[in-house]
Amino acid sequence: MSFSSLVQDIAFRDAKGTDERSTISRPSAPSQARSYTSTAATSVSIAGDISSQLHSGYSHPLSRAWQAERQLTKSMLIYPLFITDDPDEETLIPSLPNQHRRGINRLIPFLTPLVRKGLKSVILFGVPLAPNAKDALGTSADDPEGPVIKGIQIIKQHFPQMFIVCDVCLCEYTSHGHCGILREDGSLNNAMSVERISDVAMAYAHAGAHCVAPSDMNDGRIRAIKLKLIESGLSHQVNLMSYAAKFSGCLYGPFRDAAGSCPSFGDRKCYQLPPGGRGLARRAILRDVNEGADIILVKPASQYLDIISDAKELARDLPIAAYQVSGEFA
Repeated sequence: MSFSSLVQDIAFRDAKGTDERSTISRPSAPSQARSYTSTAATSVSIAGDISSQLHSGYSHPLSRAWQAERQLTKSMLIYPLFITDDPDEETLIPSLPNQHRRGINRLIPFLTPLVRKGLKSVILFGVPLAPNAKDALGTSADDPEGPVIKGIQIIKQHFPQMFIVCDVCLCEYTSHGHCGILREDGSLNNAMSVERISDVAMAYAHAGAHCVAPSDMNDGRIRAIKLKLIESGLSHQVNLMSYAAKFSGCLYGPFRDAAGSCPSFGDRKCYQLPPGGRGLARRAILRDVNEGADIILVKPASQYLDIISDAKELARDLPIAAYQVSGEFA
């Protein structure tokens, strides 16, 4: 933007602000219900392009440290938290040794000794267990009173330096257990899913998450989230970590037990990458780099060391994350 354009823009906003102040006593227009019929984020107009957005990659002290190359320290570990909508729950997960589902009232006593030992980052997974908590749109995913948003708030209150990552998906919240919105024939509606996923990511960003990490594997969701972050003025402070190379397979079973996210029919092979799809993984990594990802993640980790190497080659200037999935851990 040129200086003259900037001056004109400021003048326009000042005039607009005056008009708004002069009519402040008027009743506000009724809010409109969201529609998931199209991906509105793709039409957002911005000054500059996505590649110019760098601040989100180093806006937090920990994400700045993650920019260093050839280091491996305990500050690079991210601890998973399964947060339920029962505030006082603390239930052992049978398929995940020594791991629990916890309500928000149990988080701080659990985290306190880990923080003393040097824990600096957590990733939050919501586990809605209340009757009727799940529906076809996964509406409880961004419920202001839901486990993830409440978890963000209480962790930030007690551990303000903690780097909070939020997994962004719908499978835990949909009645069918798939990672998006479905058509009548049961197939995935990519456009509607991307719109919904990006709305959930924005809810977590507005609640105070330092990083949003979409794991749904819908095409175009990184760009949609990035554009909405830019439009809302949050792109300089919210990190975007992409599950770019997420492969389908049998190693997710314990997690699905923990999060209650098993598909009620079919599988996820039409949107998660096929196990031998190295070329697809490379294409997905390049796509998500171009769409504005700040971190590229490979999942599962130990079976795909070649993809981790590929990711560092293709996204050589970005941090690369490796996800040890539940089946590897258990």
